[in-house]
Amino acid sequence: MSSTEHDARSTSERFSAVLRSATTVDHEAAAVSNYMSDLFEGRLSRDEYAEMVAQHYFAYVVLEEAAEAMRGDAIAGAFVIDALTRVPALRADLEYLYGADWESSVVPSASTIAYCERMREVCFSQPEAFVAHHYTRYMGDLSGGQMIGRIVRKSYDLAPGSGAAFYEFDGIEDIPAFKAHYRELLDQAAFDDEAARRMTDEVAEAYRLNTVVLAELDSDVSAARAAS
Repeated sequence: MSSTEHDARSTSERFSAVLRSATTVDHEAAAVSNYMSDLFEGRLSRDEYAEMVAQHYFAYVVLEEAAEAMRGDAIAGAFVIDALTRVPALRADLEYLYGADWESSVVPSASTIAYCERMREVCFSQPEAFVAHHYTRYMGDLSGGQMIGRIVRKSYDLAPGSGAAFYEFDGIEDIPAFKAHYRELLDQAAFDDEAARRMTDEVAEAYRLNTVVLAELDSDVSAARAAS
């Protein structure tokens, strides 16, 4: 993208705003799943909540492997921010929720496997696809994820760092300021129009994949309750 094209985009309509507007429906579909509604209303057991933590773990392992692969990329490297890293917190949460042998207790669901396969397909070689999945996950964690963290700590009487460390970004002092900085990174990224379109499409795909993961979690909860 030339400097003139970039300036035109910046002054007319910020890419971060365009991206958010273009993917609002996809985002809302993930946010209003039955599983998340049950979580918000306190209808999930601690074990049912723990299963979501396990699925997050498998996804973030892949995403953060991709971050290391993209660290030196001229565009995507700006988004590789160590304060966002979630895998250590997820490992700590899983040990708290499942016990010391948690690694033998958790498995990726079919939908999580599909999600991870998509990230492995595109996030290690396509900067715009990596940023799309990065944006979908971490900006969500810093937005609605903060409310989820408060809910699960209250619902399951979790002390800070115990079972919900995933939602605690100790390396980020001011979350609203950080989110504003992230949006500036999106606006300044040197994506041409085609790359920007591909990124927008991949954000929608990431939301779709997450929606399927949540639907499978809900199906598993329903099946387990019917069998009990």
